[in-house]
Order: sequence, then C-alpha cells, then structure tokens
Amino acid sequence: MAGHFEIFTDSESNIRFRLLGADGTVLAVSKAFEDKRSAADGIMAVRECAGTGLIRETHSTPWGGTTWTRSSQTVRPRTRQRRHLPAV
Repeated sequence: MAGHFEIFTDSESNIRFRLLGADGTVLAVSKAFEDKRSAADGIMAVRECAGTGLIRETHSTPWGGTTWTRSSQTVRPRTRQRRHLPAV
C-alpha cells in the first residue's frame, strides 16, 4: 500500500494534514489551516509539487535560522552547470 494523507485537528483546534508512509510513519506535518477545504487544497498543492520538487541543502545558523550556502558555487568553474536531483 502506498502512503497517504490524513486531515486532522491538532491539540490547539487547528486543522492540519500529515503525510504518512506505507508503514504508517509520519513523513510530514502541514501548517495550520482555517478549514478542511483549505487543508485539502494544500494536499493538492503538495501532490503537484512532490514529483517535480528540487532538493536544496540549507545549513542552520547558531540562532536557529537557516541560510543558503554559496561556497560550493565558488569552487566550481562557471562553465559547469549545476545538476538538480529529483525529489525522492
């Protein structure tokens, strides 16, 4: 059986959805939505983007934020194109 989405109400009465793997493992949890229709729209957006989404590496900063790294770009020659990895 493939993974699936669940729409649920969290402990603070917010509507959210989660993506579960085939074995029931929680793979992702959404932001809070105002109603079930908005959560369903969010699921549709994830379905559309999941197959084509690119993977981008970020690094955490000491204060908890994230920053994009550019150091790997300076090491490579400018003539070489960056490869994009497919979403898993």
